[in-house]
Amino acid sequence: MACDFQGQVVSGCLSLNCTRRVTGTVGGSLSVQCRYKGKFTDMKKYWCKSPCKSLMKMMVETTETQRAVRSGRVSLRDHPENLTFTVTLGNLSEGDAGTYWCGIQRPQRERLADLSFSVVVSVSPAPTLKICTSTLGPPSSLPVTTRLNVTGQETPDHGQHPRSLLSSVHFLLLVFLKVPLLLGMLSAVVWVNRPLRSSGRRWSRPHDSL
Repeated sequence: MACDFQGQVVSGCLSLNCTRRVTGTVGGSLSVQCRYKGKFTDMKKYWCKSPCKSLMKMMVETTETQRAVRSGRVSLRDHPENLTFTVTLGNLSEGDAGTYWCGIQRPQRERLADLSFSVVVSVSPAPTLKICTSTLGPPSSLPVTTRLNVTGQETPDHGQHPRSLLSSVHFLLLVFLKVPLLLGMLSAVVWVNRPLRSSGRRWSRPHDSL
């Protein structure tokens, strides 16, 4: 199978497979994962933005000793244990949108073109935060009629308040004034009758002797 790389037909595209399209938002980040065959484990991996006319213009590229590299907002990490490498773009801007190439650089002695795979990157605007303000009360153009249903239990009877108040006052007067007054009058009557009874007994004794 063959694929096109910078206008050239390159064979063996199945040796490198990446995500064809990725999308991110402004200010965010995105990642692209590429998978390769085991025979390319020790070869250099790179990531560049089209057109990649020379290796000198690579955005980021690994070396034989460095499996993880970073250049500005772009990082590339090779994972030979699972035969993948991952490219991450951070702090995205709308200018980052476009076509990129992830590739594997073959040794010059092989005189073969590098393996590469095109990836289309899309960057969407960051979502805006809308603050909705609400006014108290209904709009003047839309009158709203509110009907309030009140039962007899919910609405107190104003005519019952004076009656209940008078009954409570009358009860208090009965307890604190009338009852003590009646008790005092009874005690006075009893007290007055006691001397009269004793004097009547004294007057009856001489008469009885006669």
